[in-house]
Amino acid sequence: MAKYMLVSFKTCPWVQRSAIILREKDTPFEMRHIEPDNRPDWFLAISPHKKVPVLTVDDKTSLFESNAINEYLDETIAPRLHPDDPVQRAINRAWTDYVPTFSEMVTGQAYAEDEAEYKEDIAQIPVAFERLEGALAKQGAGPFFNGAKYSLVDAAYAPFLQRYYFLDRIKPLGVIDKFPRVKAWAEALLKRPSTHSFPEREFEALYRLNVKGRNKYLSQFVAEAAVAAE
Repeated sequence: MAKYMLVSFKTCPWVQRSAIILREKDTPFEMRHIEPDNRPDWFLAISPHKKVPVLTVDDKTSLFESNAINEYLDETIAPRLHPDDPVQRAINRAWTDYVPTFSEMVTGQAYAEDEAEYKEDIAQIPVAFERLEGALAKQGAGPFFNGAKYSLVDAAYAPFLQRYYFLDRIKPLGVIDKFPRVKAWAEALLKRPSTHSFPEREFEALYRLNVKGRNKYLSQFVAEAAVAAE
Protein backbone atom coordinates (compact mmCIF):
# COMPACT_ATOMS: atom_id res chain seq x y z
CA MET A 1 0.00 0.00 0.00
CA ALA A 2 1.19 3.49 -0.81
CA LYS A 3 2.24 5.86 1.97
CA TYR A 4 0.17 9.06 2.13
CA MET A 5 0.77 12.34 3.95
CA LEU A 6 -1.79 15.14 3.82
CA VAL A 7 -0.57 18.64 4.72
CA SER A 8 -3.13 20.94 6.27
CA PHE A 9 -3.97 23.92 8.44
CA LYS A 10 -6.02 22.72 11.40
CA THR A 11 -9.32 24.23 10.27
CA CYS A 12 -8.91 24.12 6.48
CA PRO A 13 -12.08 22.77 4.80
CA TRP A 14 -10.34 22.02 1.51
CA VAL A 15 -7.94 19.59 3.16
CA GLN A 16 -10.82 18.14 5.15
CA ARG A 17 -12.43 17.06 1.87
CA SER A 18 -9.41 14.91 0.98
CA ALA A 19 -9.15 13.51 4.51
CA ILE A 20 -12.80 12.47 4.30
CA ILE A 21 -12.14 10.51 1.11
CA LEU A 22 -9.17 8.72 2.63
CA ARG A 23 -11.26 7.76 5.65
CA GLU A 24 -14.16 6.64 3.44
CA LYS A 25 -11.72 4.33 1.69
CA ASP A 26 -10.34 3.09 5.03
CA THR A 27 -6.85 4.15 3.96
CA PRO A 28 -4.19 5.00 6.56
CA PHE A 29 -2.56 8.41 6.16
CA GLU A 30 -0.55 10.94 8.12
CA MET A 31 -2.09 14.36 8.70
CA ARG A 32 0.62 16.98 9.17
CA HIS A 33 -0.53 20.41 10.35
CA ILE A 34 1.34 23.59 9.57
CA GLU A 35 0.62 27.20 10.56
CA PRO A 36 -0.76 29.47 7.83
CA ASP A 37 1.43 32.36 9.02
CA ASN A 38 4.57 30.22 9.24
CA ARG A 39 4.70 27.91 6.24
CA PRO A 40 7.91 25.87 6.43
CA ASP A 41 10.41 25.72 3.60
CA TRP A 42 9.81 22.00 3.02
CA PHE A 43 6.13 22.78 2.40
CA LEU A 44 6.84 25.71 0.07
CA ALA A 45 9.10 23.41 -1.94
CA ILE A 46 6.29 20.93 -2.66
CA SER A 47 3.32 23.29 -3.01
CA PRO A 48 3.48 25.27 -6.28
CA HIS A 49 0.64 27.59 -5.19
CA LYS A 50 1.91 27.76 -1.58
CA LYS A 51 -1.50 26.49 -0.44
CA VAL A 52 -2.92 23.44 1.30
CA PRO A 53 -3.85 20.73 0.68
CA VAL A 54 -0.79 18.91 -0.53
CA LEU A 55 -0.77 15.12 -0.68
CA THR A 56 2.56 13.33 -0.78
CA VAL A 57 2.63 9.77 -2.10
CA ASP A 58 5.47 7.47 -0.99
CA ASP A 59 7.58 10.54 -0.12
CA LYS A 60 8.17 10.98 -3.87
CA THR A 61 5.20 12.63 -5.54
CA SER A 62 3.37 15.74 -4.34
CA LEU A 63 -0.13 16.48 -5.54
CA PHE A 64 -1.94 19.77 -4.99
CA GLU A 65 -5.43 21.30 -5.39
CA SER A 66 -8.19 19.41 -3.61
CA ASN A 67 -10.24 18.41 -6.67
CA ALA A 68 -7.19 16.92 -8.37
CA ILE A 69 -6.17 15.10 -5.18
CA ASN A 70 -9.66 13.72 -4.68
CA GLU A 71 -9.99 12.50 -8.26
CA TYR A 72 -6.59 10.80 -7.96
CA LEU A 73 -7.58 9.08 -4.72
CA ASP A 74 -10.82 7.88 -6.25
CA GLU A 75 -9.08 6.51 -9.33
CA THR A 76 -6.39 4.65 -7.40
CA ILE A 77 -8.03 3.40 -4.19
CA ALA A 78 -11.13 1.19 -4.00
CA PRO A 79 -14.02 1.51 -3.59
CA ARG A 80 -14.82 4.09 -6.25
CA LEU A 81 -17.00 6.91 -4.95
CA HIS A 82 -17.81 8.36 -8.36
CA PRO A 83 -20.94 6.95 -10.04
CA ASP A 84 -20.39 4.35 -12.75
CA ASP A 85 -22.73 6.09 -15.18
CA PRO A 86 -20.81 8.75 -17.17
CA VAL A 87 -23.74 11.19 -17.26
CA GLN A 88 -24.22 10.96 -13.51
CA ARG A 89 -20.47 11.27 -13.04
CA ALA A 90 -20.48 14.50 -15.09
CA ILE A 91 -23.37 15.86 -13.02
CA ASN A 92 -21.45 15.05 -9.84
CA ARG A 93 -18.35 16.82 -11.14
CA ALA A 94 -20.40 19.87 -12.11
CA TRP A 95 -21.86 20.15 -8.60
CA THR A 96 -18.42 19.66 -7.10
CA ASP A 97 -17.21 22.57 -9.23
CA TYR A 98 -19.93 24.68 -7.60
CA VAL A 99 -18.41 24.19 -4.13
CA PRO A 100 -16.16 27.31 -4.14
CA THR A 101 -19.18 29.47 -5.00
CA PHE A 102 -21.32 27.68 -2.43
CA SER A 103 -18.72 28.06 0.30
CA GLU A 104 -18.38 31.79 -0.35
CA MET A 105 -22.16 32.27 -0.27
CA VAL A 106 -22.76 30.19 2.85
CA THR A 107 -19.71 31.00 4.98
CA GLY A 108 -18.66 34.39 3.60
CA GLN A 109 -20.39 36.04 6.56
CA ALA A 110 -17.38 35.05 8.69
CA TYR A 111 -15.25 37.53 6.72
CA ALA A 112 -17.65 40.49 6.65
CA GLU A 113 -16.00 43.70 7.83
CA ASP A 114 -19.15 45.40 9.13
CA GLU A 115 -22.88 44.91 9.62
CA ALA A 116 -23.80 46.12 6.14
CA GLU A 117 -21.43 43.62 4.49
CA TYR A 118 -22.65 40.92 6.86
CA LYS A 119 -26.26 41.50 5.79
CA GLU A 120 -25.25 41.29 2.13
CA ASP A 121 -23.43 38.03 2.79
CA ILE A 122 -26.21 36.30 4.71
CA ALA A 123 -28.67 37.24 1.96
CA GLN A 124 -26.74 34.82 -0.28
CA ILE A 125 -27.28 31.80 1.98
CA PRO A 126 -30.86 31.00 0.89
CA VAL A 127 -29.85 31.41 -2.77
CA ALA A 128 -27.13 28.78 -2.37
CA PHE A 129 -29.40 26.44 -0.44
CA GLU A 130 -32.22 26.79 -2.96
CA ARG A 131 -29.92 25.67 -5.79
CA LEU A 132 -28.89 22.60 -3.83
CA GLU A 133 -32.47 21.88 -2.80
CA GLY A 134 -33.37 21.64 -6.47
CA ALA A 135 -30.37 19.45 -7.25
CA LEU A 136 -31.16 17.06 -4.40
CA ALA A 137 -34.79 16.80 -5.57
CA LYS A 138 -33.56 15.50 -8.92
CA GLN A 139 -30.95 13.12 -7.51
CA GLY A 140 -33.03 10.73 -5.42
CA ALA A 141 -34.37 10.02 -1.96
CA GLY A 142 -31.10 10.48 -0.05
CA PRO A 143 -29.61 10.34 2.45
CA PHE A 144 -26.64 11.31 0.23
CA PHE A 145 -26.36 13.35 -2.94
CA ASN A 146 -26.77 10.32 -5.21
CA GLY A 147 -29.22 8.52 -2.95
CA ALA A 148 -27.97 5.62 -0.86
CA LYS A 149 -24.36 5.66 -2.12
CA TYR A 150 -21.81 8.09 -0.68
CA SER A 151 -19.87 10.04 -3.32
CA LEU A 152 -17.18 12.65 -3.91
CA VAL A 153 -19.93 15.30 -3.93
CA ASP A 154 -20.80 14.43 -0.34
CA ALA A 155 -17.16 14.71 0.71
CA ALA A 156 -16.86 18.04 -1.11
CA TYR A 157 -19.80 19.72 0.64
CA ALA A 158 -19.55 18.20 4.12
CA PRO A 159 -16.93 20.66 5.51
CA PHE A 160 -18.89 23.71 4.37
CA LEU A 161 -22.23 22.48 5.64
CA GLN A 162 -20.47 21.76 8.93
CA ARG A 163 -19.16 25.33 9.05
CA TYR A 164 -22.61 26.70 8.27
CA TYR A 165 -23.82 25.09 11.50
CA PHE A 166 -20.81 26.41 13.41
CA LEU A 167 -21.57 29.94 12.22
CA ASP A 168 -25.28 29.54 12.87
CA ARG A 169 -24.51 28.76 16.49
CA ILE A 170 -22.46 31.96 16.78
CA LYS A 171 -25.25 34.18 15.43
CA PRO A 172 -28.37 32.10 14.73
CA LEU A 173 -30.21 32.54 11.44
CA GLY A 174 -31.88 29.15 10.94
CA VAL A 175 -31.89 29.48 7.15
CA ILE A 176 -31.31 25.78 6.55
CA ASP A 177 -34.62 24.92 8.25
CA LYS A 178 -36.42 26.27 5.15
CA PHE A 179 -34.70 23.72 2.91
CA PRO A 180 -35.63 20.23 4.15
CA ARG A 181 -33.60 18.27 1.60
CA VAL A 182 -30.44 20.27 2.26
CA LYS A 183 -30.98 19.98 6.01
CA ALA A 184 -31.48 16.20 5.87
CA TRP A 185 -28.40 15.86 3.67
CA ALA A 186 -26.30 18.00 6.00
CA GLU A 187 -27.42 16.03 9.04
CA ALA A 188 -26.54 12.73 7.32
CA LEU A 189 -23.08 14.04 6.45
CA LEU A 190 -22.42 15.34 9.95
CA LYS A 191 -23.36 11.95 11.42
CA ARG A 192 -20.82 10.27 9.15
CA PRO A 193 -17.61 9.47 11.11
CA SER A 194 -15.45 10.24 8.07
CA THR A 195 -16.47 13.91 8.20
CA HIS A 196 -14.57 14.54 11.41
CA SER A 197 -10.80 15.04 11.65
CA PHE A 198 -11.18 16.00 15.32
CA PRO A 199 -13.84 15.29 17.94
CA GLU A 200 -16.69 17.56 16.86
CA ARG A 201 -16.82 19.77 19.95
CA GLU A 202 -13.05 20.21 19.88
CA PHE A 203 -13.11 21.15 16.22
CA GLU A 204 -15.97 23.61 16.66
CA ALA A 205 -14.01 25.27 19.47
CA LEU A 206 -10.99 25.63 17.16
CA TYR A 207 -13.19 27.13 14.47
CA ARG A 208 -14.79 29.59 16.89
CA LEU A 209 -11.34 30.71 18.03
CA ASN A 210 -10.43 31.20 14.39
CA VAL A 211 -13.51 33.37 13.80
CA LYS A 212 -12.81 35.33 16.98
CA GLY A 213 -9.24 35.97 15.94
CA ARG A 214 -10.17 37.43 12.56
CA ASN A 215 -11.54 40.58 14.21
CA LYS A 216 -14.35 40.83 11.69
CA TYR A 217 -17.98 41.82 12.32
CA LEU A 218 -18.98 38.32 13.46
CA SER A 219 -16.07 38.08 15.90
CA GLN A 220 -17.92 40.16 18.50
CA PHE A 221 -20.59 37.46 18.82
CA VAL A 222 -18.11 34.74 19.82
CA ALA A 223 -18.40 35.14 23.57
CA GLU A 224 -15.08 35.26 25.44
CA ALA A 225 -16.47 33.03 28.17
CA ALA A 226 -17.61 30.42 25.68
CA VAL A 227 -14.26 30.40 23.92
CA ALA A 228 -12.41 30.04 27.22
CA ALA A 229 -14.66 27.18 28.33
CA GLU A 230 -14.11 25.30 25.11
